[in-house]
Amino acid sequence: MPVGPSYPQFSEALVRKGHLTGLKPMVLVSFQSPVNFYHWKIEQLQIQMEAAPFRSKELCNAEEVCVMSWYTPMPIKNGSVVMRVDVSSNGLGPFIPNKSFRVNINGFLERQQDNTLRFTVGNEVSRPGCGEGEKAPVLILGGIPEEKSILLTDTNFKDFFLVELSIDNCWVGSFCPQASFTATIYDAIATESTLFIRQNQLVYYFTGTYITLHESNHGSEKWVHVLDNECVKKLCPVHFHSNGSEYIIALTAGKHEGYVYLGTITDGRVSFELLPRQRSVCDAIKVVNCSITWAVFVAGHYNLLLLVETEDASTRKYFQVVSYDLVRDYLVILYTVPEFIPDAQGLEFLNILGTESYTNISMVPKGMSYNPYNNWLFIWGNFLLMSYNNQNFIYLADFPKELSIKYLVNSFHGEVAIVTETEEIWYLLEGSYRVNQLFPSKGWEVYISLQVMHQSSLYAPNETMVTLFYEDSKLYQLVYLIDNQQGRLVKRLVPVEQLLMYQQLSNSYHLKPQGGHLTLSFTEFCPFMVLRLRDLPNPQTYTRQERYRAQPPRVLEPSGFHNEISLAVYQGLVYYLLWLHSVYDKPYADPVHDPTWRWWKDRRQDQDYYFYLASNWRSAGKVHIDMTSYEKIYDLKAEYELPERIFLDKGTSYSFSIFLTAQGHLFKSEIRHGVSVQPQSRAKLAVVLGDPGCIKVVMKKEVLINRYLVTLSDKRSCFDQGISGHHLRKTSMLVKVVGSAWHCFQNTLQGPRMQGNLMIPVLIGCPPGKRLAFDITYTLEYSRLQNKHYFDCAQVDREMPCFFFRDIFYPFFLIQDLVTGDSGSFQGR
Repeated sequence: MPVGPSYPQFSEALVRKGHLTGLKPMVLVSFQSPVNFYHWKIEQLQIQMEAAPFRSKELCNAEEVCVMSWYTPMPIKNGSVVMRVDVSSNGLGPFIPNKSFRVNINGFLERQQDNTLRFTVGNEVSRPGCGEGEKAPVLILGGIPEEKSILLTDTNFKDFFLVELSIDNCWVGSFCPQASFTATIYDAIATESTLFIRQNQLVYYFTGTYITLHESNHGSEKWVHVLDNECVKKLCPVHFHSNGSEYIIALTAGKHEGYVYLGTITDGRVSFELLPRQRSVCDAIKVVNCSITWAVFVAGHYNLLLLVETEDASTRKYFQVVSYDLVRDYLVILYTVPEFIPDAQGLEFLNILGTESYTNISMVPKGMSYNPYNNWLFIWGNFLLMSYNNQNFIYLADFPKELSIKYLVNSFHGEVAIVTETEEIWYLLEGSYRVNQLFPSKGWEVYISLQVMHQSSLYAPNETMVTLFYEDSKLYQLVYLIDNQQGRLVKRLVPVEQLLMYQQLSNSYHLKPQGGHLTLSFTEFCPFMVLRLRDLPNPQTYTRQERYRAQPPRVLEPSGFHNEISLAVYQGLVYYLLWLHSVYDKPYADPVHDPTWRWWKDRRQDQDYYFYLASNWRSAGKVHIDMTSYEKIYDLKAEYELPERIFLDKGTSYSFSIFLTAQGHLFKSEIRHGVSVQPQSRAKLAVVLGDPGCIKVVMKKEVLINRYLVTLSDKRSCFDQGISGHHLRKTSMLVKVVGSAWHCFQNTLQGPRMQGNLMIPVLIGCPPGKRLAFDITYTLEYSRLQNKHYFDCAQVDREMPCFFFRDIFYPFFLIQDLVTGDSGSFQGR
């Protein structure tokens, strides 16, 4: 995998300068854990590599180098089809900003005999111009009017293909309530290895060829039509997998109106179950006619949330939220949506208690969205309702009732983006009930004007948004641009922070006369100047990230450049390092708790000799391998920010400190009994827990230094007896500075970012990376001591010893942490 800008001529001098001044790109590859944890071990695996400099073979008049680049191996691991790559600098040489991208395996391509690639799902029509999902390596997008085509990408829309699908055009109007035939693909959903589409109320799926996932070819030869003789009016995605499977929901019309089909995808195999099992939703809630508008599957609780449109005897229509428990086969009505939009009377939000006044505008629900980390449930249409418990709802009045929501996009880290039928973009932040308009807005117009002035290729006077999505907690647009009568699709970042900053500044400035002229001043709404995180624990105990380190072999060449042989050696070393990691997953323990121990255990006595050969330029092949450069890292240090997520074992805690430097005008002094008391900051911290019954927070404040010590703990009340990494419960903690939402920003090298809201997802249960292992070494030692003798196998195997059947057997076990390297005796509890 090449690293660095080696081909543009204007950057060649910068690349050479970087090499000569000590620049070495550092590459961190993170493997996404698989869905099916029954087939593959659940682990959070990373490998950190140093890039090797390589001189181009092109004709060069210079004495040493003209064109060069850096290379690292690109490892692929069984059970993972999505790899995240983070490239950073070692801190020497010119400043290079960090870069992140994904390397995904595309299981829907096959190589022809002439070495060309062909899509197995259909025929590539054309490749649109390039511009700049969590478990799915391949994403698809339908909705192209009257075209049997989809957009397909394996780079999160950095580039993509327009593919015409090889499916039969069937007309099912004879038994489905549809007005006319259309070729449009209305619903397109991608899972880890399977694609689903809906066309003309028919559902098809296609399973890709993923040997690294399935270990055998489960790939489809053609699109498979499922749910025969069923009319499917909508496919609803399920964002989170559970119990080793992924899910999808099909809403039916016609003869099975009032039922849903829950699809289960396990290792590429698809099955559907009709729910509810005993009777329809209409019968269960005792109405004659009903229609399911939307469905959400809460996979961790095996619970379906249904948005049901019902009709009473007077033909009055209303909507209800219905819960169906798959385990108990039990259905209950949770909430009845008000018939009309409430009158908020100028408030940002309104608690729906039944005593409020209403407008004469009908509520028209269209869908729901659920976040299992904070238990947010949204009902949306020409309004926005939000609930923390699925029963008590809050009306968010900032969203105009004249608009209608087309879809919601959830980051699952505390932000929600809203797209309306008129392609407007609105934004909601956890911890606030305010809904902000991003587009169209004055700030958007100013930002676009500045980008056009800079001649950015990502903007044009005539553009149409195709879709909106989150990637790594950042909001992106896929936009169709028309420039000089040429159309192209581009992916671009939505400048959320810049737009919000502009809104704040444009509404908070005023002019003051001073010395015969006017001066511009701004009102500071942020309650603090600086927010710093300190005293964070070493991350691996909580993030469960297993990390290996690999450096390129030393080349005995004065310029330090590698060649094809040394790069091949580097690739082999990385492969062997990961192979050692995979074979370490066994039910018995090695004498040394480290996967790399077997690699070097018989060679360490020769380490000084090989170093002597390398020092005298006598190594074989002019390549020297330092065995200390290939190791597992157990002591990663914390950075000054919260991790992406943490795992909490039963009864464990996670602690850190927050330092707040408050604005000067936000201090207050008190006089008690005639004595002036130390001024105190009015900046306050608040905590919101996703599941207060499962976790708790203790926060202590040190007034003199304005330091808050935050301790998050598991309450030992919400856990399952699942093995390591299985059946983890999702929850979250939000720490916020009161009054900081929408007002506090920090300037960074990557641009401004919001401050004051610290949201961290939490997974409760037995975390991945722990195991119970048979302690062969101590068991043998203790057996010899107690039995006074030991009889091994006739054919001795050091890894699988034998025990004499007449002797008393004394087995010992170890509890081992594969992430931190801890290992201790199992005490039977």
